[in-house]
Amino acid sequence: MPIVVVGRFRFPPERMEQARPVMRRVMEATRAEAGCIEYNYGEDVLDPGLIRVSELWESREQLSAHMQTAHMASWQRERAELGLTDRVITVYEAGEGTPL
Repeated sequence: MPIVVVGRFRFPPERMEQARPVMRRVMEATRAEAGCIEYNYGEDVLDPGLIRVSELWESREQLSAHMQTAHMASWQRERAELGLTDRVITVYEAGEGTPL
């Protein structure tokens, strides 16, 4: 069953220049993983420092494997050093999607 992950987190706006290349590295590494269909971080244009998260995985097992990768361990350390706060991430099981 497909898994959808949606959420947000925040960096201090003055740290965004440092955060962008770190986010880019984790996005590129994750997108290359088996089972990753979509993995996106997007800056909210109305709220500086707010990052929106959207992910789509083929299965919960593949999402679980993703959480154990070396690049995720690095990302956890790096994001703490960059001052990440207000992290809210929710996982949903999805059925068959239809175009809107």
